[in-house]
Amino acid sequence: MTLPTIKQVRAYVVRGGGADYHDQGDGHWIDDHIATPMAKYPEYRQSRQSFGINVLGTLVVEIEATDGTVGFAVTTGGEPAAYIVEKHLARFLEGRSPTDYEKIWDQMYFGTQYYGRKGLVVNAISGVDLALWDLLGKLRQEPVYHLLGGAVRDELSFYATGARPDLAKGMGFIGGKMPLHHGPAEGEEGLAKNIAELATMRERCGDDFWLMFDCWMALDLNYATRLAHKAREYGLKWIEEALSPDDYWGYAALKKAAPAGMLVTTGEHEATRWGFRMLMEMECCDIIQPDVGWCGGVTELLKISAMADSRGVMVIPHGSSVYSYHFVITRHNSPFAEFLMMAPKADQVQPMFHPQLLGEPVPVDGRLKATALDKPGFGVELNPAVTLHRPYTH
Repeated sequence: MTLPTIKQVRAYVVRGGGADYHDQGDGHWIDDHIATPMAKYPEYRQSRQSFGINVLGTLVVEIEATDGTVGFAVTTGGEPAAYIVEKHLARFLEGRSPTDYEKIWDQMYFGTQYYGRKGLVVNAISGVDLALWDLLGKLRQEPVYHLLGGAVRDELSFYATGARPDLAKGMGFIGGKMPLHHGPAEGEEGLAKNIAELATMRERCGDDFWLMFDCWMALDLNYATRLAHKAREYGLKWIEEALSPDDYWGYAALKKAAPAGMLVTTGEHEATRWGFRMLMEMECCDIIQPDVGWCGGVTELLKISAMADSRGVMVIPHGSSVYSYHFVITRHNSPFAEFLMMAPKADQVQPMFHPQLLGEPVPVDGRLKATALDKPGFGVELNPAVTLHRPYTH
């Protein structure tokens, strides 16, 4: 089967929620005094938006084939990433077959290596790679998960990330991951408040429900170790992203110091097979959590997952909605998935990338049937009501 070639790559910017899910209005749980590395500065402690967590906005990448079929994807990166896609990355795709995703990824990565390797540039590469897989699925009239080897289970099960694990339990989720609200800058009082919140949620949820802390890179080794040991009494399942993503040595020490049976997890802000190789070879964590929209896309996530599988390490991708669902359903070492509760009060299930995507499947009673992913590509469409801005062309 000869497929059409790639005619054009386009990059757009969108503001307000969606893939840049921190770009929310006032009163949303995701921006309510959550511990961060910037919390040592009192003026940046109450709101993550105060130090600019939402400045980039959403990046939308479209890849059009010569027959008019369009694959697309959304991730973060906004206007700077749009510049990189239009002015640098597009040359590696246009005129090529969409089946050449390995060669295209290699050229995008090594062509930007001198100023990239992680962060914004790999976000842009991820968006292009996801759009390419979406295009390939549409051209072949198959869902992406079929292209990745097919489902290894009939349905996905989810834990919920949000401020109300007790409500998530009632919605059928297998666990609830809470944002940590107080970091080292708030001293013993803040530490006591963190444990008190955990104790309250354990009382509400009972002993058979997973509870986890998402620490968003906010802690030091001493604080993280103390938090983990104080949380042991309340059956904390894991402590997530406790340290700076560059502190591999700290993570290795935390994993050794954590209470028996408590998992150490990290990786949402790590990128590429080389970054995750470091996490695994240094025995930094029990679970890796790559975000497919940030780590290099599906093409790179497959390599990361294969390394993890050979080491017996679970891969539980960070958020990313349908882009991770199509991957998780195909992997034995990804036994469950994350669902980010984007309702402002974390009191109902709503699509993670709303309003940017149409047809985005959501869990029902904490589960999602594999058949919900059966549309070609990633199975979603861009919402025509959302305003797209194309700041650059090539």
